[in-house]
Amino acid sequence: MQRSRKILSWIAGILFALVAVLLIVVATFDWNRMKPFIGDKVSQAIGRPFAINGELTVDWQRDRGGSWPGSWLPWPEFTARDISIANPDWAAQPQFAHLDALRFRLSPLPLLAHRIDVPTLQLVHPTADLERDKSGRASWDFTLPENTAPSAWKLQLGTIGFDQGLLTLDDAASRVKLKLVVEPLQAAIPYDQIVAQQSRAAREEVGKTVGTAAKKIMAGSDAKPAQIGQATASTTYQFGWTAEGSYQGSPLKGHGKTGAVLALQDTTTPFPLQADVRIGDSRIALVGTLTDPLHLGALDVRLWFSGSSMARLYPITGITLPDTPPYATEGHLKAELHRGGSRYSYQDFRGRVGGSDLAGNLVFVTGGKRPKLSGDVHSKLLQIADLAPLIGADANAEKKQRGDATPQPADKLLPVEPFRTDRWQAMDADVTFTGARIVRGAALPIDSLSTHLVLNNGALYLDPLSFGLAGGTVRSNITLDGSRAPMRGVLKLDARHLKLKQLFPTFEPMRTSFGEINGDAALDAQGNSIAALLGSANGELKLLMNDGAISKTLLETAGLNVGNIVIGKLFGDKTVQINCAAADMAASNGLFDMRLFVFDTDDAVVNVTGTVNFASEKLDLDVKPHTKGFRVFSLRSPLYIRGTLKNPNVGVQAGPLLARGAGAVALGVVAAPAAALLALVAPSHGDAGDNTCRTVLQQLRSSGTMMPASKPAAKK
Repeated sequence: MQRSRKILSWIAGILFALVAVLLIVVATFDWNRMKPFIGDKVSQAIGRPFAINGELTVDWQRDRGGSWPGSWLPWPEFTARDISIANPDWAAQPQFAHLDALRFRLSPLPLLAHRIDVPTLQLVHPTADLERDKSGRASWDFTLPENTAPSAWKLQLGTIGFDQGLLTLDDAASRVKLKLVVEPLQAAIPYDQIVAQQSRAAREEVGKTVGTAAKKIMAGSDAKPAQIGQATASTTYQFGWTAEGSYQGSPLKGHGKTGAVLALQDTTTPFPLQADVRIGDSRIALVGTLTDPLHLGALDVRLWFSGSSMARLYPITGITLPDTPPYATEGHLKAELHRGGSRYSYQDFRGRVGGSDLAGNLVFVTGGKRPKLSGDVHSKLLQIADLAPLIGADANAEKKQRGDATPQPADKLLPVEPFRTDRWQAMDADVTFTGARIVRGAALPIDSLSTHLVLNNGALYLDPLSFGLAGGTVRSNITLDGSRAPMRGVLKLDARHLKLKQLFPTFEPMRTSFGEINGDAALDAQGNSIAALLGSANGELKLLMNDGAISKTLLETAGLNVGNIVIGKLFGDKTVQINCAAADMAASNGLFDMRLFVFDTDDAVVNVTGTVNFASEKLDLDVKPHTKGFRVFSLRSPLYIRGTLKNPNVGVQAGPLLARGAGAVALGVVAAPAAALLALVAPSHGDAGDNTCRTVLQQLRSSGTMMPASKPAAKK
C-alpha cells in the first residue's frame, strides 16, 4: 500500500514537473521564431498564402468568472498581430482578410489528452473582401488538402469575440454588392463582463420588449421594427452595424445591433441580434437571439416582412409566393440550419395583405430534390379585390407598384399577365387556406373559402377549392401544370343551391324569391395566362336560374356590361321577373358556342344564339325576343351583340318585326341541350318538381317551343 502511494506520488510529481517545464517553455520561448512554420502549415492547409506579419507573443491571464482551474491558475493568452490571408489569383482584390490582431487563450492541461482547448478567441479590427464570379468561383472556398489519416488532435473552440470591422461582398453570380461596417456602440467593456451580460435573463428581457412592440405595430401605431430592443441596447448590444449596396439590381440598405461574444459551445449564452433591412421596397426586420451557433439550433427571433408584393420576396428568400397587394406580417421564426438541409418555422404569424387579414403557421424545409413549404393559413376577412393580383386582374397602376412588367392592354378584358411557372419548379408546397368571410364590396358577401394547395414538381393543384356562397356551395378542382410549356389547365366546377335572395341581398325584388342558381363547368386548356387559357379552352358550361328577377340597374351594379345594355334595350329600366334562365355552352379552342341560351319571363321568351370567342374576345350573338302578348311592343325586333368583351356593340337588327308566338326554335337544335340541363334541376324545398325550370326545359325537349311557364305555389 505504501509502495503504491510512492508510485502515485512519483507519477504526480513527474506530471507536475512536465507541466511546469511546459509553462516555463511557453513563457520564455521566443514565439516569433514560429511564425514561418505556422505560416507555412496554415498556407498548406487552406491552399493560399497566410502570414503573421507582426509579433507573436504570449501573456498570462486568469479566466475571471470561469470554472476551475482557469479561475485560479493563469492561462497563456497568445496574440498574433497583423495577420493577412490572400485571395485566389482570379480575384480582383489581392487580400481576402486582414486582422490587426488575433488573441486566443489556450488551456494547457487538455494538451496532455491531445485536445486543443481554446476557451476564447478574439478578432481585433477584422476586414474581409469576399468575391464570387459569374462562373461560381468564390474566394471563401478554400482548397483543403485531400483526405489523410485522421489526426489524433481535436480542436474545441469556446467563444468568439469581435471588434469593429469591415466586410465587402461582390457576388456576380447572385448580383449582390454589399458593404458592411461594424462599430462599437459604447466604450469598451471588459470581456468577462460582456459574457456575463449576455445571459438568459437578457434574452427574456428582449422577448418582452418584442411582444409589446409587435402589438403596437399590428394595431397601426407609430412603432417600427427597428425600434424594438432599444430598451435593452445599453446592457445587451455591444456593436452596431450598417449595410449598403444592391441586391439583384435593387438598392439595399440596412442597420442593426449585435452582441460582442458568440458562444460556440455554451448553449445557454445567447447572442443578441437586431436587423432592419430594405431591399427595393421590401423590408425585413428581426430581433431576438442566437444560441448554439455550431448547429444554429436555437435561432429564435421575432420577424417582420413588408412590401408591395409577396412575390418580390422570392429572390431574397427562395420561397415561391404569389403576387399580392401591399402586405405586412410579423411572427416568430425558429431555424435549424444544417449542411444537408435546414428547417425554418414561422410560427403564429399574422398580418395584412391589402384589406385582408392573414394568420397561421408555416414550415420551410430544404434538402432533398426541392425545398418544401407546408402549413396552414387562415383569414377572418378576405377582400375579393386582394385576390386580383393572383391572376393578373389588378389595375396597371397596381401592377407597376408590385413590379410586374406586363401591363393589361386597354382593349382587353381577360388578364394577360403570365403566371410565374418558372418559380413553381423551385419548390414544393402543401398548404391549407381557409377564409371565414369574403367580401366583394358591401353588398355581395361570400360565406367562406377553403382550399388545399399542393405544388409538386411545377404542377399546382387546388384540390379542392370550395366557396360557401349565398347559402349554397361552389366546389372546384383546378390543376395548372407549370412543368409543361405551354402550361396545361384543367377545371372542374359545380355550383349548387345558390340562393338568389342571398346572392343579391340589396335588390328588393329578390328578397322574397325562392330561386336558386345551379351550374357545372368542365374545361381543359393550355396557356400561361388567364387570357391564354380561356382562349384555348375546350369543354362545356351549364347554368340554370329559376324564379329570379333582373334589371338594367342590377346588371350595371354587378359590372356586366353586355347584360345591362341588352336588358335596357329589351325592357327599359323596369325590373323583370325571370321564371327560368338556362344556358348550355360548348367550348372548342376558346370558341364558346351557345347550344342553348334562353330565359323565360311573363312577357316574353328571349333566345340567344351565336358565339363568344375568348381567344380574340369578340362577340357574335343574336338576341331574339318572342312576346307572349301585345303588352311589350319593344320586343318585336331582334338584337345583335358584336364588338368585344371590353367594348360590346349592341344594336337592333334590320328586318321584319317578329310576330307573337314566333318563339319556336328548331327541335333538333335545343332538345339535347335542354335534356342535359334537366340534371341541374335540384329540389329547392324538398320537392323535385317544385322548380319552374323543370317545366320550361321539358317543353323545350319535347317541342322546341317555350310556352308561358306556370309558377309553383309559394310555400308557407
